[in-house]
Amino acid sequence: MKDYERGNISQKQAAKALGITPRRFRRINEIYRSTGYIPAIGLNLGRPRKDPPEEWKEIIKQEYEKFRQNALYQEKTIYARCKIRIPHNTIHKIMLEFGFAKEQESKQKRRKPWIRYERKHSLSAVHIDWHQSKVNGKQLCTILDDASRKVLAAGEFDNATEENSLNVMKEAIDKYGYLYPIRSVISDHGTQFYANKRDKNGKADHAFENFLKERGINHILCGVNHPSDKMITWYNDRPHGALNLRRAETPNEAFIRKMHPEVWLGFARLNQDLLKRLNEL
Repeated sequence: MKDYERGNISQKQAAKALGITPRRFRRINEIYRSTGYIPAIGLNLGRPRKDPPEEWKEIIKQEYEKFRQNALYQEKTIYARCKIRIPHNTIHKIMLEFGFAKEQESKQKRRKPWIRYERKHSLSAVHIDWHQSKVNGKQLCTILDDASRKVLAAGEFDNATEENSLNVMKEAIDKYGYLYPIRSVISDHGTQFYANKRDKNGKADHAFENFLKERGINHILCGVNHPSDKMITWYNDRPHGALNLRRAETPNEAFIRKMHPEVWLGFARLNQDLLKRLNEL
């Protein structure tokens, strides 16, 4: 305490030397400055800690095993689903107990505010990308809806090729094109999506590019850098951090919520036609 008063060590260093937290050290220092008495380090100066109920632990265990979410996301989704408000710090401690998280030595530095740039309506734009499976080493091609984060189509292949990219793209259009036409496709400059060798006019003969042009789909290029049906279902039915976590919204739910109004008008007209035909029978 004297070394700290003399300015020889910092508050953090003093707390570490005593084996306590900086917050605990500040409280002890306040008592020392006002009374001249240094309380016992082990003395509890605040309210007694309560162990979290076993019910909370079971809920957190089940939520993590099902959705693999961090503590901050779980705080919101657990409240949305169970109407139980558990602080994310408590959730993190319980996750540490189960081995679902790792202790961080220091918090990350303050980051710039994260701004999400996303389309307003489902099917307005999709992302297509390749990555290697951590399960079997296969190459995975996935098409993700930009607005809802819903997986529209995916394929698992031995090789990441132009032809396989085209097949997965066609699958997405076959599945959802009747609802609303896909307007834009976002990809990197990988040869599976884009011909890096082009003529002096910037043109090239590439099956994936040609298909998009024929369909009138805008190809948006960004920097470079079939999963099983069960995986797709799991991903689309889990709460997503880019969506409304307060309602534990899933990509499937967001896909419907963000559907273009024209789609609902089309369904309304279809229903009217069906009712008219039924009345004529």
